Amino acid sequence: MSLISYLFIFTPIALAIVYSAVLVLWLRKQAPGDAKMMEISKAIQEGSMAYLNRQYKTVAVVAIVLAAIIWPTLGWPVAVAFLVGGFISALTGYIGMNVAVRANAKTAEAAKKGLSPALSLAFRAGSVTGLLVTALGLLAVAGTWFISGGDIETLIGLGFGASLISIFARLGGGIYTKAADVGTDLVGKVEANIPEDDPRNPGVIADNVGDNVGDCAGMAADLFETYAVTLTAGILLGSLTTAISGTVGFPLLLGGVSIIASILGTFFVRLGKNGSIMGALYKGMAASLILAAVGFYFISMYVFGDNYLNIFLSSLIGLAVTALMVVITDYYTAKKFRPVKSIAEASKSGHGTNIIMGLAVGMESTLLPAFVIALGILASFALDGIYGVAIASVAMLSVAGIIVSIDSFGPITDNAGGIAEMTKQPEEVRKITDSLDAVGNTTKAITKGYAIASAGLAALVLFSSYASEVKNVIFDLSNQYVLVGLLLGAAMVYFFASLTLRSVGRAAGAVVDEIRRQFREIKGIMEGTAKPEYGKAVDIVTKAAIKEMIVPALVPIVGVLAVGFLLGAEALGGLLIGVIVGGLFMAMSMTAGGAAWDNAKKYIEDGNFGGKGSEAHKAAVTGDTVGDPYKDTTGPAINPLIKVVNIIALLIVKFLH
Repeated sequence: MSLISYLFIFTPIALAIVYSAVLVLWLRKQAPGDAKMMEISKAIQEGSMAYLNRQYKTVAVVAIVLAAIIWPTLGWPVAVAFLVGGFISALTGYIGMNVAVRANAKTAEAAKKGLSPALSLAFRAGSVTGLLVTALGLLAVAGTWFISGGDIETLIGLGFGASLISIFARLGGGIYTKAADVGTDLVGKVEANIPEDDPRNPGVIADNVGDNVGDCAGMAADLFETYAVTLTAGILLGSLTTAISGTVGFPLLLGGVSIIASILGTFFVRLGKNGSIMGALYKGMAASLILAAVGFYFISMYVFGDNYLNIFLSSLIGLAVTALMVVITDYYTAKKFRPVKSIAEASKSGHGTNIIMGLAVGMESTLLPAFVIALGILASFALDGIYGVAIASVAMLSVAGIIVSIDSFGPITDNAGGIAEMTKQPEEVRKITDSLDAVGNTTKAITKGYAIASAGLAALVLFSSYASEVKNVIFDLSNQYVLVGLLLGAAMVYFFASLTLRSVGRAAGAVVDEIRRQFREIKGIMEGTAKPEYGKAVDIVTKAAIKEMIVPALVPIVGVLAVGFLLGAEALGGLLIGVIVGGLFMAMSMTAGGAAWDNAKKYIEDGNFGGKGSEAHKAAVTGDTVGDPYKDTTGPAINPLIKVVNIIALLIVKFLH
């Protein structure tokens, strides 16, 4: 690539880092709240850091062992790139969570001044995570590409490191947040009949810690991994399918343009006259997509000259898939639409009908995304073959900066609501934090839907790369090895999901026992005359999450190696197809369905169907409890699972018969 191309790539990275630093300095100057708010915020901060430090120490041991295996088999550049990918993935989660836990009380304090100041503060704090995810992702891929002299295998090693950390972060954080949430809700809301985030609940701090380690650190690591792997897939396809000058580095240029678009898009997030929080966030996203499209036009012309049109149109398809996935996920998870209202309506009949309707909504929510992804694949393939699909997936992930900014807004507002509740803030303040939290729940679901859809496109591109490496093999169902691999791939997804749900159940059970013990043994908790031992619940769920994340995270590694070396390249190709298709549908169903369950509960808490404390509300709490591990543990963890199996397959394909 030319010097100008490198300037187009590295200048936006520098701007994103500088702008993030400016935002951090601005956030530090904001009012931290009163002494009680600061005390709770500090407890959440300490619990979050304690968990993340322990998790990363555990994962570091696994990473070092794997690097030691990679070094003699694939070479030291791949091993080093693997460690770099893992380190930067962990770094994005670490930074994002640090900013989030320092913004929660400040958001609650800003809510005293009104909705607009609270929205602005929470979104700006989330923007730090969003911009750093894309900046560090582009820096890692472009830097590795440049230093390695364009070695594809080294780039794949980088992607493997990022994917490994991502799956651990998603699993560990997801198990933590949902074990704490489920355990706290089951005893607090159902048994003790006290509100969410009530300071009398011994699990309330652990619950708020979970929002940060799962929804913030986990999502940051997840999107960094997806971003880096998608760029790698685009570069890989460019090197395999065409010899047009500039094609291989084109995905990196799209990433640079989109960072600028995301930075500019953050300035469009403003509350309108109608007071719509989601509308304000949509303004920023729409501006980023439009600006990215304009940038793609000029970059396509710069690289491809007169042959730019099909490539440019492929990039627009990626942006269109992003917009449609956001709209569809919003429809299935927001309180104002039919799916969520139908679950709330079903809650009037009891717990069972709530569960039935929630499962139905989750399953239904896969249909429209499947159409969108399928049309995106067909259209982009018609324009420029599999490279067109690669460009569409790169374009889709390139705007991750604004999408992750909107997502990180969620856990910040969730914690802000908890702090407002625990410190007994005035009703008008709590109303603002509640409205921000409800929207944040939808934005978290939107980002998960976006990540899963992009994972599907990226995995298709990676599979095409794998297929091109396996000479003289056609992957069709008349081949018994392909069929067996296909079945094993789908089974892997279900087995992985089962393990993660069991892990949440076991960890949540330990939290339930501890909260019940404290209610039973510490006299005066319910009267407010005695303080719960918050740290006990935090410690229990931390240990449980670290322990429970290991086995599920090893499933894709062991599964790919076993199928590849025992059954061969054809069976492994079938496994990849099974994981992509099975994983895509299960992840979409779980994330959308879980978020719909959550907002159905919030819809009832708004005063519908009897409001808080009603029989419908109790049924909705049960549905929310079931949906929590769906949307925040298993569903999101399937996203890195899909990428891990494809990345490992690419690394070992040359050793297979």
